[in-house]
Amino acid sequence: MRKTTHLENGVTVLTAEMPHMASVSLGLWVGVGGRYEPEPLSGVSHFIEHLLFKGTRRRNARQISEAVEGLGGYLNAFTSEEHTCFYARAGADHFDQLLDVLSDMLLNSAFDPKEMDKEREVIKEEIAMYMDQPHQLVQELLNATMWPGQPLGRSITGTEKTLNAIHRDHVLAYLKSYYVAPATVIAAAGRIDHQKLVKAVRPLARRFTPGHRPQYSPAASAQTKPAVALCTKKTEQTQLAFGVRACSRHDERRFALRVLNAVMGENMSSRLFQTVREDQGLAYSIYSSNSFFDDAGDLVISAGLDSDNLPKAMKTILREMKRLATDLVPVGELRRARDYLIGQLDLSLENSENQMMWLGEQWLGYGKIFSPEDVKKKLSEVKPAQVRSAAATIFRPDRYNLALVSPLKSVEKMLPGF
Repeated sequence: MRKTTHLENGVTVLTAEMPHMASVSLGLWVGVGGRYEPEPLSGVSHFIEHLLFKGTRRRNARQISEAVEGLGGYLNAFTSEEHTCFYARAGADHFDQLLDVLSDMLLNSAFDPKEMDKEREVIKEEIAMYMDQPHQLVQELLNATMWPGQPLGRSITGTEKTLNAIHRDHVLAYLKSYYVAPATVIAAAGRIDHQKLVKAVRPLARRFTPGHRPQYSPAASAQTKPAVALCTKKTEQTQLAFGVRACSRHDERRFALRVLNAVMGENMSSRLFQTVREDQGLAYSIYSSNSFFDDAGDLVISAGLDSDNLPKAMKTILREMKRLATDLVPVGELRRARDYLIGQLDLSLENSENQMMWLGEQWLGYGKIFSPEDVKKKLSEVKPAQVRSAAATIFRPDRYNLALVSPLKSVEKMLPGF
């Protein structure tokens, strides 16, 4: 059972009560991420995510981790384009400790300048690690190509230059302006009583800064023809990321796009996996994925392949995209794709952590919580014509963006017609 309470200052408390579970997952969410940042402070949200683990007035970094791991639980966090979440999971009897640790991190962090300097270097190592991973680098290159000159096109980690420019006063000012009560959600799932959580959170919530929920920079594009970005790097394979802009998470077409993605490349039964890998042996890894933001979205096809296979692989990908935009998906194939999505949703929500994630993402993304049953119903109602219409809308040359990390020095002759 899912329940919601809005506290007086704007903090929202959400629960998914799962009394049969032995665990509880607790998340402190803030509706702010990479796309809210001014360019000179690019990476500050991710930097704050790291810094909250570095010590509070009551605990040092080691004591923070021991306070949860010593219970047999675990503690983690992530920063995305639009959200930041700090979360923990442990046996339900340890709920009070989880809330104490997470709220201590969020409300009492010391932001010691020496610790900040050390963590700045840690994040630089994280950036260097990603740059050494071609499959990660190509995604960063694609974002910069698809969303040029705007926050969606920048790395969530920031750059070495922007990290060096972020100091303690910037962090404190950013927290005061963006980590405000109306943007804060406290979500729990598992063996938890909603009223108990509300009672425990109420005194903590008073300490969150009042204000208005922050605004992001809107997505924009002036693209009129296909764009190609190549990073020449000494690698064994060519890593490919082919992205097209799509609709936002508020657009009803998102359900058809989810089904389209499942048909195209989300699993081993998909068209791209079967044609590119199984039938032609052109790639070990090929898949597609959706992303939906508040005002935009994308569908991305990713693959790793021998550079000599690039022309044939791209020809196959474009052919499959054209088929989806012109031909109706057979009823049996559509049914399997819908059943796959519905089944994956059911399996994921058996877990208290995923239930907690559902609550936070739904509330911050929509201002309400859609039930999984509603989402499954929408997916089950998607028709072949809706999939074809969605494909015809987004699979257009003025939306094509191709990023490559490759030993190749030039690719123009290998991409005829692109």
